[in-house]
Amino acid sequence: MRAWRVHSHGDPVDVMTLDEVPEPEPGPGQLKVEVLAAALNFPDILMAQGTYQEKPPLPFTPGIELCGKLPDGRRVLGSPAGGPGAFAEYALVDEAFAWPVPDGMSHAQAASLYLTYQTGYVGLHRRAALQPGEWLLVHAGAGGVGTAAIQLGKAAGAQVIATAGGAAKTQVCTEMGADHVIDYSSEDFVARVKEITGGHGADVVYDPVGGDVFDGSTKCIAFEGRIVVVGFTSGRIPAAKANHLLVKNYSVLGLHWGLYRRKDPARIGQVHEALCQLFAEGKIAPLIGQTLPLDQAQTALAALGDRGTVGKVVLVP
Repeated sequence: MRAWRVHSHGDPVDVMTLDEVPEPEPGPGQLKVEVLAAALNFPDILMAQGTYQEKPPLPFTPGIELCGKLPDGRRVLGSPAGGPGAFAEYALVDEAFAWPVPDGMSHAQAASLYLTYQTGYVGLHRRAALQPGEWLLVHAGAGGVGTAAIQLGKAAGAQVIATAGGAAKTQVCTEMGADHVIDYSSEDFVARVKEITGGHGADVVYDPVGGDVFDGSTKCIAFEGRIVVVGFTSGRIPAAKANHLLVKNYSVLGLHWGLYRRKDPARIGQVHEALCQLFAEGKIAPLIGQTLPLDQAQTALAALGDRGTVGKVVLVP
């Protein structure tokens, strides 16, 4: 079978090759699936660079989110067993974490539901305890993580403010249901959040960017607000100043969703059921910005790293 493999750490375009390798053989508690679609995520880039918190041994096949077909024809979604491995024609998944695909959901959408929407749901509901009517600020709103958070925030009854760069991406945020959209390329999002909320500030901030965006979020957070730290696509890990948290009375919450598979595995199934219900009600639907053949993985990851994509980018073997 064909599978992309990272042979040394560096930029994916330099260190990934499309190899011919044996099909994987399932071990105890594992299922072999034919990969129908594999979604891209920023951690795919970080893993290739060797800078992610999880460092799979070399060589490894990237890809942490997929939709696959079992030998009996049933479709399942989830992550490959034991780490990455979705950018291939076949993959292994843990039977306990192979979730049925909701009726009416495309292969590409199913590949995009697991990691991004599970993270958003746990982040907003479990970590931040988002309440109806609260102000939710979603950064990088046009990307896969952001579009999911906008939809989940609206489904929770929040008033959603999204940030994005440029007219095309701000339009995507509007189409996803954001009540207010800030173009950070031409507007100061701190001042605009204060203006939009009448000085109240954001009750919850969903931040996959870090760096200057995190710093700015601390300046427009509401009393008893919660900043959910999702990632650092800006490349800079910010520092939370304890004295500032004390003076403004807000919280900074870490969100490493992957830990729930070990610490609270039952929650994964509960969240999957909730997401399937939201999809059935028409309240969420993964936005697929682009679908590309498997052999274009390098091009797709380069575009994702350069922030040249909207929604989710999906590879199809």
